[in-house]
Amino acid sequence: MEPFWTKTYPKNVPRDIDPEQFSNLNELIDDAIGRYRFKTAYTNMGAKLSYDDVDRLSKSFAAYLQNQHGIKKGDKVAIMMPNLLQYPVSVLGVLRTGATILNVNPMYTARELRHILCNSEARCVIILENFAKTLEEVLPDTAVQAVLVAKIGDLIAFPKNYLINFAVKHIKRIVPAFSIPHAIPWLKALQSGDRSQLQVVDIKPGDIAFLQYTGGTTGSSKGAMLTHRNIIANTLQILTWFTAFPEYKIERAVCPLPLYHIFALLADCFAFFVLGTESLLITNPRDMKNFIKTIKDFEFTAIIGVNTLFKHLLHHPDFKKINFSKLRVSLGGGAAVEKIVADEWLRATGCVLMEAYGLTEASPAVCINPPVIGRFAGSVGLPLPSTLISIRDENAKELAIDEEGELWVKGPQVFKGYWKDEAETKLTLVDGWLKTGDIAKIDAQGFVQIMDRKKDIIIVSGFNVYPNEIEDVVTHHEKVLEACAVAIPDDKTGEAIKLYVVKKIDDLTEAELVAYCRKNLVNYKIPKLIEWRKDLPKSNVGKILRKELKFR
Repeated sequence: MEPFWTKTYPKNVPRDIDPEQFSNLNELIDDAIGRYRFKTAYTNMGAKLSYDDVDRLSKSFAAYLQNQHGIKKGDKVAIMMPNLLQYPVSVLGVLRTGATILNVNPMYTARELRHILCNSEARCVIILENFAKTLEEVLPDTAVQAVLVAKIGDLIAFPKNYLINFAVKHIKRIVPAFSIPHAIPWLKALQSGDRSQLQVVDIKPGDIAFLQYTGGTTGSSKGAMLTHRNIIANTLQILTWFTAFPEYKIERAVCPLPLYHIFALLADCFAFFVLGTESLLITNPRDMKNFIKTIKDFEFTAIIGVNTLFKHLLHHPDFKKINFSKLRVSLGGGAAVEKIVADEWLRATGCVLMEAYGLTEASPAVCINPPVIGRFAGSVGLPLPSTLISIRDENAKELAIDEEGELWVKGPQVFKGYWKDEAETKLTLVDGWLKTGDIAKIDAQGFVQIMDRKKDIIIVSGFNVYPNEIEDVVTHHEKVLEACAVAIPDDKTGEAIKLYVVKKIDDLTEAELVAYCRKNLVNYKIPKLIEWRKDLPKSNVGKILRKELKFR
C-alpha cells in the first residue's frame, strides 16, 4: 500500500530508485568519470583534480595497495586526514581494491584511535603527517601492518607544495615529531602504483564499503557496516531528488564539512561526484577569515554545512564579501537548523536554508525538504524515494498523524548492522526497520518533524557526543567518584557539554580534570562547564537520573 503522503509528494520526483542499477561503488564512480572526464572534480588550496585525474590517481593508488601490501577484499583500511585532495583519491583507491574504509577523525586521541583500529582489525592506515604522532603511540597495540603518511602539499604543484610543507612543519610547527620506521610516504606510494598493474576485484552489492564508527543509539562507539548497495542507494535517492528540479542544479559546491563525517562523505565523494559537480574542499573551516577568503569569488551554486557553520558565517565581519549571486542550494544537516539562522540566511543570500535529516545507520540521508518550498519549512522534509517511515510507541505500535513517537526507517540505505556487535544490531534493526531513537511526528502532508534528538545525545557543531563515553573517561580518573554529562545551549556550537562530578579526592581541580579530558577525548568532547556535586540524583535502583540535571 502506498504511504499516505505520496499524494503531496512532488510530482516530478520518482517514488522509487533502483539500488541494483550498479553492482558496486566502483561502477557508479566509473560511470560518472565516463560522463565528466575533463571537468574539474575537486579543488583545494588552489589545486584542481579533474575527473580523469581522480580516475588515474585512484587506480594507481589501488594498484600500489594491492601489489605492495596485499590489500584485498574485506581488509580494513583507515583514512585519517582533513579535507585535502588526497582524501577522495584515497577513498576511491581503497574501494577499487574491495577493502573496507574506516573514516577516522584526525583529531582523535590515542584512546579513541586505539579503540577503532583494534575493534575493526585494521590492516592499513592512511594518515596526514600532522597526526602521525598519535598513531605512533597506539600502533603496537593494533594489527596494522602498513602505514602511508601524506603531507598537505602532496597533490599541489611545485614550488607551492614545497612552501606549504615547509611552512606547516618549520614555521607553524604543527607537525609533531614521530617515528614509524616502516611508514611509506603517500606520494611515493602513488608514484609506485603508477608502475603497477591494477587487478579488478569482484565486489558484490552486499560487501561492506565503510565501517563508519558511531555511538549508534547508545553510547559505546561501534562500527556501522555500510554496504556498497547502501551507499549506491542513498546516492541515487539524493540524485533523484535534485535532478527532478533542474533549476537547482549543483554545479560548484563548497564543502566545509570533513569527509570523515558521513554527511560530507556521501555528498562530496558520491552524490556531487555523480552530478558532475566541482567540489571546493575546505581544509580548516574554523579559520573563518581564510574560509571566507577562499569562497568569496568561487561563484558556488551550493553549500552544505551544520547550523553553527551558517551562524558563524552570518556573523563574521567579512560575510558581505562573499558572492552569493549563483547560490541555489544551501543544505543543513548533522544537527537541527535553527529558524533564526535560516531566516537570516535567506535575507542575506536570497537562498533558502533547507534542512535534511539522517543518521550514520542510514548512510545517512532519510528525509529532505523540497528546494522549491521557498522558505524554511521548520521540518526535516519528506522521506527520500524508496524510503518508508513509521512513528511507533514504546510497544512498537504505529501511531497516527501528528502523534509523537520513535521514528523508524526502512529502505535500501539502511545499514547491515554493527560490526562484531550482534546484540546491539538486534536492538536497532527489527524486521528490516531501523529504530532511530529519535522522537518525531508526521503531519498530514507527510512532512517529518524531529521533536527530540536521541534523548541523551549532545550535538556539538554537528558532531554527536555520547554522554556515556564522557562519563566513562572521567570516572577512570583516580580522583573522581561519579560523573554525569548533559547538554547545555551554546551560541557557537549549538550545544556544549556540562559535566557534573562527585569527587573521590577533594583536591581535584577543574584544570586537572580538563587536562585529563584533553588527553583522552577529541576537542569537541571536552566539557565546557564542570559543576562539583556532593551527590547525583539517582533512581531507586541506583541509576543516575540524567534528565534531572539537564539544562540546569
